[in-house]
Amino acid sequence: MINRLNSNIFWSSHSPLSTLSGTGLIILASSRLSFSILCAGALLWVFGLTSLVFSFSRQIIPTKGRMIILLFLSSFICGIFILLISIFNPLLIMGTSFFLILIPPIFIGSGFFEAVDLATSDSSNSVISSSDPFEIVARALLEAGVLAGIIIALSLIREPLGMGTLSFPGSFHGIFELFSNRETGSFATIRILSTSSGALLLLGYAIALYRYFKKDKTNNSEVEE
Repeated sequence: MINRLNSNIFWSSHSPLSTLSGTGLIILASSRLSFSILCAGALLWVFGLTSLVFSFSRQIIPTKGRMIILLFLSSFICGIFILLISIFNPLLIMGTSFFLILIPPIFIGSGFFEAVDLATSDSSNSVISSSDPFEIVARALLEAGVLAGIIIALSLIREPLGMGTLSFPGSFHGIFELFSNRETGSFATIRILSTSSGALLLLGYAIALYRYFKKDKTNNSEVEE
């Protein structure tokens, strides 16, 4: 667990595609690009602010029940994000809040805070100074950025091929579409990408490619050594 803070942000065993952390969030949020952009902002907001508060107050947070306290804290921070977005775009938040509330338990269940605590107890084996709040926050933002990048990348495939459009947050309808091919229709084998089963299929291919390149990268590193 200590090695998590020193590991590669994408190719390590703690990467989202290695652990399949946040699979439900990935599937739900990647259905449309507008949803994935909002989810990316929420990920950075929750991961960044929660880790910032934790890094400055962990000395006064009791060890017993710490994860429950952090879950309430991250949920509160996520609630603030939902409230702020609802002021400017209430229609968009109505269609996304049901999966945005998954972000706090995903963050708490990722083992990030346990890794920080273990690094504190054995700081000699950690490149990241576990007492430096800015380094803790930076690592949390990097992990959030990787997960957000995966969601956006999948949405750039699912929405154009599955729905024949590409959407962004904004307008009175919550989102606006750059183009739309719904009038012409699309093939059933492509439209499946807009469904959860299609997302699982696409995610499976992505994981297979990831593991192939990860294995190749590992073999090359061993040869160089």
